[in-house]
Amino acid sequence: MKVTFYGRKPYDEIWFGPLSKEYGVDVHFVEAALNEETLVLAQGSEAICIFVNDPVNASMIDKMHAMGVKAILLRCAGFNHVDLKAAKGKVEVLRVPSYSPDAVAEYAMGLFLCINRNIHRAYIRSRDFNMNINGLMGTDLSGKTAGVVGTGKIGQSMIRILKGFNMKILAYDPYPVEGLDVEYVSMEELVKNADLITLHCPLTSSTKHLINKRTIEMMKKDVYLINTSRGALIHTDDLIDALLDKKFAGVALDVYEEEEGLFYEDRSNEIIRDDNLARLMTFPNVMVTSHMGFFTKEAMEAIARVTLENALCVERGEKSPNRVEAE
Repeated sequence: MKVTFYGRKPYDEIWFGPLSKEYGVDVHFVEAALNEETLVLAQGSEAICIFVNDPVNASMIDKMHAMGVKAILLRCAGFNHVDLKAAKGKVEVLRVPSYSPDAVAEYAMGLFLCINRNIHRAYIRSRDFNMNINGLMGTDLSGKTAGVVGTGKIGQSMIRILKGFNMKILAYDPYPVEGLDVEYVSMEELVKNADLITLHCPLTSSTKHLINKRTIEMMKKDVYLINTSRGALIHTDDLIDALLDKKFAGVALDVYEEEEGLFYEDRSNEIIRDDNLARLMTFPNVMVTSHMGFFTKEAMEAIARVTLENALCVERGEKSPNRVEAE
């Protein structure tokens, strides 16, 4: 089976290179991202492999179908960037639902510790031999309340970590997990009572802009907000307004609503025209990282293996449990 692999980075070939031979899949690496113009590079392939910032619309799916492309292999868990309704009956869509929940949860906790104790700012100061600690005060975590939005595998891993810090846990999920030993509450009660809010849910029509002006107004003053899921869970304009009103003690974002074309690329020599992202970078109590919560050796190997197993399912005509379809 031939697979055209879009958006190739050096770290992708570490696992996909040797493992593709092990699985007997012919992977053709392309550095370009997938778009209407680069789709032609998949001519002759039975599948394409894409990442979180490669949007696939109905027009592209029609072209893939005409080209003989049978499947879209997502090397990620999220699938909101693919038009699943258009794909139905034409192109299979398969994802990697779980590669390393601990990797994302551990990173989310790392972001929280960093923004709470101003470790990122302290590092920059000390590099310049400025040992003044004024303005770097944090808060104890023990006894505080953490609100976990989404209790899937990543959310559950985050809950285990937060319990280790002796924090009280409130959880919100429309599909509660039995035996999790947390207090499930409504979203409104969670945002009203949490000292920390951490997002671990997928982006759907019901979760888009889950954090908005209304929910932010319900939050405590000096709350912390962490997002390692999807950028559009947060309404960016409303977040910036709240930051200007000094609502948050700290905000850490590993994802951003308009990250396509920016994240995973070196734009250090360019003028960034995204005013919201540029504005977020000016707040001393905001951290932004480039969607790397998943980025561990273990997770990258798991992504490669599951993606290649998905490819084999397509080749054999088997129905994979990782297949996603429009509701």
